[in-house]
Amino acid sequence: MDVVLRYRGRDVSACEVDFIQDLIDKHPNQSRRKLSKTLCEAWNWVQPNGHLRDMVCRGLMLELHRRGLIRLPPKRMAPPNPFLQRGVPRRVEVACEPLAASLKEIGPVELRQVRRSCDESLVNSLIEQHHYLGYVQPVGEHLKYLVMAQRRPLGCFCWSSAPRHLGPRDRYIGWSKETRKQNIRFIAYQSRFLILPWVRVPHLASHLLGRMSRRLSADWQQVYAHPIHFTETFVDATRFAGTCYRAANWIYLGMTTGRGKDDLTHKPNRALKQVYGYPLHRGFRQKLASDTPV
Repeated sequence: MDVVLRYRGRDVSACEVDFIQDLIDKHPNQSRRKLSKTLCEAWNWVQPNGHLRDMVCRGLMLELHRRGLIRLPPKRMAPPNPFLQRGVPRRVEVACEPLAASLKEIGPVELRQVRRSCDESLVNSLIEQHHYLGYVQPVGEHLKYLVMAQRRPLGCFCWSSAPRHLGPRDRYIGWSKETRKQNIRFIAYQSRFLILPWVRVPHLASHLLGRMSRRLSADWQQVYAHPIHFTETFVDATRFAGTCYRAANWIYLGMTTGRGKDDLTHKPNRALKQVYGYPLHRGFRQKLASDTPV
């Protein structure tokens, strides 16, 4: 195949470039957005949950246009980019009276998945107000959870797509570069975990981590049409000891390099963090290192 461009893991041939330009010529009245959807349908280019890979396709067509390989129609409008202009989450007030009790004394603890629900804004607000890293809108697949007891919030979780490159994790799993690209979607990254500062309930954090490990994969399957086999997170050792993760049987995998995913200098530019991982079942290595997605 005569590859003219590799974009987001897809090789695009000269024949496919000709096909795209022919599609554009046959639909002169379609917008760029509509053209990307038409191309996705023609190629049957879909996500694991069956939705069209519209945004990726749009980026591919724009890159081909910039290189002079196709001619896109003029832009009809330039809507604001929500990721560049996203404001601080709206503040939501909650009861903040001190809660000091045992797990048994606080009664049933509810772990509520709130992605795409009316409670999602509450999680965003709590993270922004009370997590030391603040709130950052996840990109890609992600889920959010609200922890409730006695009809009041106790904390929350945010899970998102895993970083593409993470040395300690990749060595622990033992997968190849190509297999990692194919199966990275089966790993979830815990980007935020918050117990509200006025909540003092011994063992609550490790209890919640155990609860999450038993339901995360099924929830991901329901929303994104594929399971999760492994979870991971970072712990800033200058602030935390990682006690709740060890108590919940998470595995210490090593340290980050402190360079970040977009590093070009190969020098540390941020704090080094501990990497913890948790397999969701015994056969996780076989599934993640397999050339056939499971």
